[in-house]
Amino acid sequence: MTRVTVLGAGVAGLCVAQELACRGAQVTVIDPAGAPGPGACSWWAGGMLAPFCEGEVAEPEVVDLGRTAAAWWCAAGADVTDAGTLVLALSRDRAELDRFARRTQGHRWLDRAGIAGLEPALAERFDRALFFDTEAHLAPRATLTGLRDRLAARGVAFLTEGAPEGTVIDCRGLAARDRLADLRGVRGEMAVLRAPGLGLARPVRLLHPRHPLYLVPRGDDVYMLGATQIEGDGRGPATLRAVVELLNAAYAIHPAFAEAEVLEIGADARPAFPDNMPRVLRAGGRLHVNGLYRHGFLLAPALARQAADMVLTQEGT
Repeated sequence: MTRVTVLGAGVAGLCVAQELACRGAQVTVIDPAGAPGPGACSWWAGGMLAPFCEGEVAEPEVVDLGRTAAAWWCAAGADVTDAGTLVLALSRDRAELDRFARRTQGHRWLDRAGIAGLEPALAERFDRALFFDTEAHLAPRATLTGLRDRLAARGVAFLTEGAPEGTVIDCRGLAARDRLADLRGVRGEMAVLRAPGLGLARPVRLLHPRHPLYLVPRGDDVYMLGATQIEGDGRGPATLRAVVELLNAAYAIHPAFAEAEVLEIGADARPAFPDNMPRVLRAGGRLHVNGLYRHGFLLAPALARQAADMVLTQEGT
């Protein structure tokens, strides 16, 4: 039996542990926090499994790798909602919607009636939208906690410290800069709101030339609102400017957000390489899975498969 130690219990580490455990490896996960939580940037993620939308700015490889993410998470026991993604723009930013359409695939145009059929609360405010009907989303915190618990139930050991044994797969995110010098941080900020009565069923992206925003339903009238992108690895509290921009954009989607309860405001830094593409690479006697950038839940399954292939192929040679 192949013995593997995974460093880090964020989305990358848990996906790697899942992939290896499913293939019969003996897996230990070491993370100082012991379990998924606020210390992992994936705790603050949107949870959108939206490869076609990401294709607006990401490389084609991101789209290709991300297409299988929803099926992987379903197979891993996660609660995945297949409701698609709705992309909107204010009337003054209509050119942004046209530009988004040119740069992406997998969508269809909706008029006001089409928007009303999907999100009645938005039909009076928008008369034109893009709908990516094959995309999905999940709740990151419940997904991470559930995956960790299922892995523990099948025999994966979770430790807060200890010497790694066997093959070491480093999934520590920004903490791995002690071994990956070109890794950098990209800060993001988010807010969790409760807005009773809106009833939005799917992620909504509002395009803006400077402050694009996404809104992801979490159930029970709760929505995750994000996210700024700022070069820097600061992991402290959100700034006033970021919060104001986020909340103003939410109000632009629907004025009911003016009365929303602000349940939580958070910030963290995502690990990225210079080209914003993830890596599975060998360095310093370890296999590294890192650089997921803003695509954690979307790309972690594909990278986990690559890492497992590399480990188990090496073991068999």
